[in-house]
Amino acid sequence: MNLTFSRDEVQDLLIAWLALGVAFTLLLERELRSALLGQVGGLTLSGVSQTLVVSLLTVGVGFLLHELAHKVVAVRFGQVAAFKADYRMLGFAIVGALVGFLFAAPGAVVHRGRISKRENGLIALAGPVTNILLAVVFVVPFAVAFFGYTGGIVWEIARRGLQINLLLAGFNMLPFGPLDGRKVRAWSNVVFFAVAIPSVLLGVGALVLL
Repeated sequence: MNLTFSRDEVQDLLIAWLALGVAFTLLLERELRSALLGQVGGLTLSGVSQTLVVSLLTVGVGFLLHELAHKVVAVRFGQVAAFKADYRMLGFAIVGALVGFLFAAPGAVVHRGRISKRENGLIALAGPVTNILLAVVFVVPFAVAFFGYTGGIVWEIARRGLQINLLLAGFNMLPFGPLDGRKVRAWSNVVFFAVAIPSVLLGVGALVLL
């Protein structure tokens, strides 16, 4: 398997990663939003910096590995695959976060070549499954932080990492539009329901409970 990245693709991945980190930071830091909108707020540099680090290591990493999983499996099936950032949607994500709303569609892995429904379904499935595996990774530090103390950057990274990856998995397994769930269901209803039902339920639980 020959997995390569062009300069433009690396640039798109880095810009999307940073843009999502900034957008998520704006969403979480009300004081930063207030300051940027010219309102009075208790803005602190340390607080903003910590939130940015947490955002890059959770939503940023979750997004990057989700997309890279699509590419790895696509290349494994002989596809020509590359990530393409959607700069218009990245801008929309940042502007939306300024007013307290985040809808992130930063781009996607575009692949071409002959492919079966099964292979296309497996390429789509790779992203959500990667987020589920990342959520499992974050469960351990989350449990340690929860039973030890609920504060500090370790707690925030663990909590946000678990929450974001469960949300990404659940959202992307919805069978609508360009989402992964639609491609998985077009291949196999059995696989779709086996993955989608727990993913969506865990995603809802993460949104409500974490």
